[in-house]
Amino acid sequence: MAPRRADTTPTPTEQVRRGQLIEATIDLICERGCAAASLSAIARQAGMSKAAVLYHFSSKDNLTQATLTHVLDSVTAYVTESVAHAAGPKGAVVAYVRSVVGYQRTERRHVRVIAEMLLDRQSGAASAVGRWGMLARLLADGQRAGVFREFDPQTVALAVGGAIEGVVSHWLTHPELDLDAAASELETFTLRAIERPRPRLPAQASPVSSVPRSVL
Repeated sequence: MAPRRADTTPTPTEQVRRGQLIEATIDLICERGCAAASLSAIARQAGMSKAAVLYHFSSKDNLTQATLTHVLDSVTAYVTESVAHAAGPKGAVVAYVRSVVGYQRTERRHVRVIAEMLLDRQSGAASAVGRWGMLARLLADGQRAGVFREFDPQTVALAVGGAIEGVVSHWLTHPELDLDAAASELETFTLRAIERPRPRLPAQASPVSSVPRSVL
């Protein structure tokens, strides 16, 4: 295997090979789990030699991290596009929740990778605060616009994100779950948590009865 060039920017051919290795890693993690995704197994899955894998990624950790980054970038792009077309702070938060859940159906392979590498409590692959950072920013934007009540955006983003992760984790093992109905419940849950309470109408005085009181 030829040594790498001094210029570390991948050539178009190298970019294709790296993409093939990332897709092979995704397939292997989906089929057998992250622990089984060794460099040798990934090489076989991609139809390459182990030396070729190491040429493009110097270690398994580098390859799996690149795979996770690829998946998270894909989710982020999908959600960002949905949010960009939303009207107002409330619409943006609804679009966020709906698109995060909707992505699960269109890219189930990616969801498996996230579940294996990110939702595993023993994995330090990424910070929960970072994962839900976009949602926290949308919540803060809504507060500045006067649409949402006062709360800590990071805390609420973590709470909503945890609810989404719980639904997705359950759906992965129970595919009969109605994901559309779950998305509706998550939307309601989120809006009730962040919207300003409606002002209470002043209590109306009871009309005075025209019937005279009896005198005992």
